[in-house]
Amino acid sequence: MRVLVNAGPWLPVPPRGYGGIENVVATLVPELRELGVEVVLATVGDSELPVDERLAVYPRGQFPLLQRPYNQVCGVVPAHQHAIVRRAERGDIDLVHDHVEAAGLTMLASLGLPSLHTLHWDLRKHPELYGSISGRVRVNGVSADQLTHAPEALRRHSVGHVHLATPLAVGADRRDPVRKEAYAVVLGRVNAGKGQDLAARLAHEKGFDLVLAGPVGPCHNPEDLAAADPQNPDVAFWHERVAPYVDGVRVRWIGTVMGKARDELVAGARAALFPLRWNEPGGTAVVESLALGTPVVGIARGCLPELVEHGRTGLLTTDEDELGELVGAARDIDERECRAQAARRFTPAVMAAAYLRIYESLT
Repeated sequence: MRVLVNAGPWLPVPPRGYGGIENVVATLVPELRELGVEVVLATVGDSELPVDERLAVYPRGQFPLLQRPYNQVCGVVPAHQHAIVRRAERGDIDLVHDHVEAAGLTMLASLGLPSLHTLHWDLRKHPELYGSISGRVRVNGVSADQLTHAPEALRRHSVGHVHLATPLAVGADRRDPVRKEAYAVVLGRVNAGKGQDLAARLAHEKGFDLVLAGPVGPCHNPEDLAAADPQNPDVAFWHERVAPYVDGVRVRWIGTVMGKARDELVAGARAALFPLRWNEPGGTAVVESLALGTPVVGIARGCLPELVEHGRTGLLTTDEDELGELVGAARDIDERECRAQAARRFTPAVMAAAYLRIYESLT
């Protein structure tokens, strides 16, 4: 089977730092190739992921252009997608697996090939599109809950959901326990939906140390904030709702952390805190935390109840005030059980096998 996987024109695969969808693709593709799938990757020229064929219009990721006016960037995605259409016209592609929001779905709907569009985002967006989609295309969610928020027209095209995976889950059940420190961590982009302001307030009220790790808008470290555009919604949220609680002692913001530093930060935490104010669709940071042996404490919404077993791999609540109490109770969750569940449910091999079953059902 030859599958064209579309990662989009914005970032290389794997990304150098932040890159949600590109990280998913980088996790999936090697396992697909292990299963005998030939992969044509539609990406950018500086991608380094080994594949059978690379298709690229742009020599490097176009992500910096996203801050420019629409009339300056509106051709980026169409140019990338048009190259995919031309490649598909050669007739040797068995299926297209697309990951590009909105534009990917409309391309597939008229492509005439077996196709799968993975939905990585909030499905309440783009109601005019999602409420009227037609054609041969099929879609999948990254959680069951995500699909419940989709318009009926989109749900009719669904083949179900596939949970996200992390390479950290491979062999997680065989690793030695890590000494836990007396802090909780919130990992992710700082914005209202992630709820860092709630976590910071609870840290002061309930008396636990908190580390916030992740970018604020375009700012990846505290030094960047001085020059940041105050009109950026994430920057405004930081200044108005989060910064008043960040005292450098009880609550610290350390900016973006990656690689080994990120893994050590999460693995050493008493709990990974998810004070969600929106229905998180996929939860990559959730499965990474479990793979690193850190129990998840969070608001029971979105994908969290599917990924976390309450009382066994974490603690969930619908009460924001109770959330702070659960951080202390997380010490009773067995780190080994978190790792074992991750090794069973969230490895790249598990995700790839699920996608291969879908591919085979569509071709």
